[in-house]
Amino acid sequence: METKSPFLDTLFLLRKNECITLFSNIRNISPKEEAEAEVYFEAEFEKERLEFLSDQLICNTSTAVWAAKILYHSAQLYLIRENTADNLENFIPTFKGTKDISSMLSADLSLRFLPDVMMALNSVDPEDTLLKMLEDILTEFHYSGVGYELDLKGMNWEEELKDKTYRKLYLERIVEKKDYRLAEIPFINKLLISEFGMYKDAFWRELKIITEENQ
Repeated sequence: METKSPFLDTLFLLRKNECITLFSNIRNISPKEEAEAEVYFEAEFEKERLEFLSDQLICNTSTAVWAAKILYHSAQLYLIRENTADNLENFIPTFKGTKDISSMLSADLSLRFLPDVMMALNSVDPEDTLLKMLEDILTEFHYSGVGYELDLKGMNWEEELKDKTYRKLYLERIVEKKDYRLAEIPFINKLLISEFGMYKDAFWRELKIITEENQ
């Protein structure tokens, strides 16, 4: 798709080539652009849904667009800060929808790229207010934050990963990102070791097997 919309151009380029174009100003996102983004994310979600083989999950398009706007604005705010200090919440609004598996996976279409933006922001100013706002969002949508250091100490993992499809995807993301901090949580470690079976060394040789003795 070709477009002259910085918002849509950013989404297409990022998901296709994993790179972001920074523009000279932050333009408002029109309802037409949001509608086009909904159609785009619905198609992208369907492609990914075929990989995790579940016909029970559908794209939550409003959540997908919310997450895309968070990503787009946070990337542009890396470069443009003039007249933004007092209205950051307009660019980075908190999530107002229903949080379920579909919304987590829909948001992930964009939020999986957010940790890279956050690391860039951190390299410029570790005390940036924007960083704290983004960390709060990523903590809420922590599937997208696997591999990034988040405070998830109070998480009830047994409840969080009770859905089989989501659990499978979460474990795969942990292995993909080699997130030792999550992989060595006893409940998650047990799930991973069970999934690896006799092929554990082929998947992740360095991962410790957490037992009651070495916790």
